[in-house]
Amino acid sequence: MGKIAVLGFGNPVREDDGVGIYVIEKLKEKLGEPENISIFDMGTAAFEILFKLQGHPRIILIDAVLNSGEAVGTIFKLPASEIDAQIQDDPMVFLHSLKWDQALSYAKKMLGDDYPENIEVYLIAIDDIRFNVGMTDAAMKGGDKVVNLLLEELEVH
Repeated sequence: MGKIAVLGFGNPVREDDGVGIYVIEKLKEKLGEPENISIFDMGTAAFEILFKLQGHPRIILIDAVLNSGEAVGTIFKLPASEIDAQIQDDPMVFLHSLKWDQALSYAKKMLGDDYPENIEVYLIAIDDIRFNVGMTDAAMKGGDKVVNLLLEELEVH
């Protein structure tokens, strides 16, 4: 089956935007460092994702989604087919402003046949990214749901 990479994105000083990092911290607490799973706190980085994908046939990304129209903490799970449809290729993008969907586009080109086919994204609805250390209870509850789903999905308890 190969190694699984779990990558969390977010900015912990932008209120609920840090929920992807929250999930990663909780997973690390519960799992430690399992042999078959790589757990990465990506912060707000995205270009670095290109180098972390190699050697992982399965990738799971966790991030916040703003203005989804759903309640804070609502979870969306997107399969690889949806991710491929959303991948962006913009020649004018700056590396420091690269989003993970754009990074996947570049990864696909760079890795060729080694590009992972099994990519999933968990998005957690938020409605505020103001400067504030800490998250709302609703966003944390959504993050906790994702942690539990991942523990079940990865068959780790």
